[in-house]
Amino acid sequence: MAELFSAQYQGLWVVVLALALFIPVRNLILTLAIRRHIRKNGDIDDAGRANLKKRASMTSIFLCFVFSYLYTNTLF
Repeated sequence: MAELFSAQYQGLWVVVLALALFIPVRNLILTLAIRRHIRKNGDIDDAGRANLKKRASMTSIFLCFVFSYLYTNTLF
């Protein structure tokens, strides 16, 4: 078990941490984007919500992988 916390498994920990952070970060970004859209443009339809969800997903994938890489880089 202790061997899992070595530098050779850094890639595994990057993926695990990024997957663990993906859904909460996406929901946070999506909520902020929807509130911003409603404040600026009024109500939002289902197509607009789906578009914002795609954008939030891509942004959260990028942020989670960058953060998890930098975090595990300081640990190992």
